[in-house]
Amino acid sequence: MIRQRGSSYQVVVYAGIDPLTGRKVHLCESTTSEPESRRILRRLTAQVDEQRHAKTNASFRTAMDAWLRTHEVEETTRASYEQYARVHLYPAFGDEPMGKVTTRLLEEFYAELRRCGARCDGRPKVEHRTAEPHECRTVKHRRPPGRPPVAGYPPHECAELGCTVTQCRPHVCKPLAGATIRRIHFAIRGVMSAAVRWEWIATNPAVLARKPRQPTPQPDPPTVAQAARIIDAAWTEDDSWGTLVWLVMVTGLRRAELLALRWSDVDLDGGMLTVRRNYVRVNRTSIEKDTKTHQMRRLALDPATIEVLREQHGRYEALCQELDTPSRETAFLFSYQAAHDRPCDPSGVTHRYARMCAALDLDSHLHALRHYSATELLTAGVDLRTVAGRLGHGGGGATTLRVYAAWVGESDRRASDILGSRMKRPSRP
Repeated sequence: MIRQRGSSYQVVVYAGIDPLTGRKVHLCESTTSEPESRRILRRLTAQVDEQRHAKTNASFRTAMDAWLRTHEVEETTRASYEQYARVHLYPAFGDEPMGKVTTRLLEEFYAELRRCGARCDGRPKVEHRTAEPHECRTVKHRRPPGRPPVAGYPPHECAELGCTVTQCRPHVCKPLAGATIRRIHFAIRGVMSAAVRWEWIATNPAVLARKPRQPTPQPDPPTVAQAARIIDAAWTEDDSWGTLVWLVMVTGLRRAELLALRWSDVDLDGGMLTVRRNYVRVNRTSIEKDTKTHQMRRLALDPATIEVLREQHGRYEALCQELDTPSRETAFLFSYQAAHDRPCDPSGVTHRYARMCAALDLDSHLHALRHYSATELLTAGVDLRTVAGRLGHGGGGATTLRVYAAWVGESDRRASDILGSRMKRPSRP
């Protein structure tokens, strides 16, 4: 149907019943040209006949909420998707109907995130620390020594007394990391795919949208000399802490896998360590879940590591005797609790390691020990598949090769030297 309103023409085509609301769905477009209105009518009618139109006016927010309720995913991933939706997706196009979220809209959205994660308009502004009415600069004075608390303090140097100065800062554009934008893209693609299956929309615009390139991994493991300093510093602080750092360095365990270890996972007589689960915190709640690849793996332990773990188990048993409680196989290897019934806090372990490295004047982090384990094995000539198995990488070594390609190259050069040394160049007359 074409309706003329003044100098414009409105094209309206009936497209069926909305499966969510039960209301009639109409496709509408306007133009100021009568011939153009007839072309629009033919195009919209063809879309309805070929079922290429959006069958509901539901917003992207509604689709995202429905997808999160039905999508089978781990709690950590679900929490990340909920945060992406709340911080980035809903403010951008959460209230837009699904049919209006196009490929061009998504690519423009990704471009804005690459420029500024807050999607600002480029104009100078102030980032307020609270939405409540406040003063943008406040000073909380400390009472000078020997003076009674009075309404006002005499002139003094705030830096000498440690007065707290809080102020709202001007906004600085910080681009969102490419890896984060890719994860946001995969969430959008999942929502759109579900909407296609539910027959809310006809096509998935996220399939054609260009996502950011996958960032090239840049592992930065400590050197052998730095690793020795880290081990010495860890054991100087505490025997259990030294055991934790040692175990990460020789096994390459992920932080969540390390903290989830129980004594039932350690076979000291057989020299084997079984990795079965992860320990993570999601929305301030501690949970245990499958490993990242959802597969159990077993790692062989060297004699030195077995001895280190025996000493750790001896300290645990001595503590149990001191507290007059029985030792349990289900106790965690590393814990700040007397009964070892709860593992160390993941963030606390990361911060403690960072402080230790800062004291050593090293710019490193806990995950770098995993890189150290992988690079040392590859440099020593251990085959790629074995290294991938110890690290828990899927794909038969494809991930390991992509991350540690430079160190694989060193092994390849050594292999070429071996072959060259075994060949004898023929003599020439």
